[in-house]
Amino acid sequence: MAKVTFNNKKALFFQSLKASVEEYFTENNIKKTGNRHLYIKTVVLIPLAVLIYLSLLMFPMPGLLGITLSAVLGFILACIGFNVMHDACHGSYSENSVVNDILGLTLNALGGNAFIWKQKHNIIHHTYTNVDGMDDDIAKSPLMRQCSTQTWTPAHRVQHIYVVLIYAISSFAWVFIMDFVKYLSRKVYRTPLQPMKMKDHVTFWASKALYLVFYVAIPVALLGWQAWLIGFTAMHVVMGFTLAIVFQLAHVVEETNFEVVGDEPKVIENEWAIHQINTTSNFAPGNRIISWFVGGLNYQVEHHLFPRISHVHYPEISKIVEAKCAEFGVQYNCLPTMTSAVRSHFRFMRDLGRKPVPVMAG
Repeated sequence: MAKVTFNNKKALFFQSLKASVEEYFTENNIKKTGNRHLYIKTVVLIPLAVLIYLSLLMFPMPGLLGITLSAVLGFILACIGFNVMHDACHGSYSENSVVNDILGLTLNALGGNAFIWKQKHNIIHHTYTNVDGMDDDIAKSPLMRQCSTQTWTPAHRVQHIYVVLIYAISSFAWVFIMDFVKYLSRKVYRTPLQPMKMKDHVTFWASKALYLVFYVAIPVALLGWQAWLIGFTAMHVVMGFTLAIVFQLAHVVEETNFEVVGDEPKVIENEWAIHQINTTSNFAPGNRIISWFVGGLNYQVEHHLFPRISHVHYPEISKIVEAKCAEFGVQYNCLPTMTSAVRSHFRFMRDLGRKPVPVMAG
């Protein structure tokens, strides 16, 4: 695994930005962790998911209604991931680490694993964002070509069409394949997985077993395998697509940059914070409905700069970040609407699907 470092010798931008953000919290006498707005989301989303789940199992209903509720359940589960799990696993939900650890396990309830996710996301993705060869989130080649340094294949000509299907099955692949690949190989892409304690091994296998009990065995026993399969598929299609598209709009759009690392050590000639800004984009910042459901991840720039600050503070922090970027001449990526971000993403995927033109020497 190659070593990647950032040129932080003159990290004046982030020093100045951190000082301004600290001043904001001090002057307003507020904590950086979650507040009542986040707690309200928690007491709405989790009980709602439980209610839908129990309704699907206990009440006879027409097939179309069952499929619709299963799809809604998938969306709500994704929102729990965005809002509750994401803040908790970053340690920004509460000042109490026990609360963060417990709520972080909502990821296990969705079928994933918090231990693996924290290393894949918090450590690798947040450090080496959009670095081809390091960032597991863009390591989908040759199935998908997400940056120009990845190998092109003829199938990529239509990847902007078939990626919709890939996004739709992404959560299913995550739960039943990718977690096990990382667990058994002891690696996240090319980075060794940190040693797991006995409790981590037990949690991994116990939560996977409980997932099969609650999402497969019980529904099949009560509804029959055909009804279960249709509902389970609807749930995962919606959950997978929702999770995938939010990530794609934040990092894989025309406005963001990419780096590549091979087998040799690489120094990125930007301080870490500027690299985060160059490789990340906000979308629909003024849309409160989108912000509520995606857990503030439409403010992805602020999240990557301050992952230990709860997303409920990002709208206010974004004003500070944008002003500081203007002061230092740093491009602040922000697409005004979700529609414009979706268009940018699919245009980018279409362009990456075109056969690269060889560069002629001289």
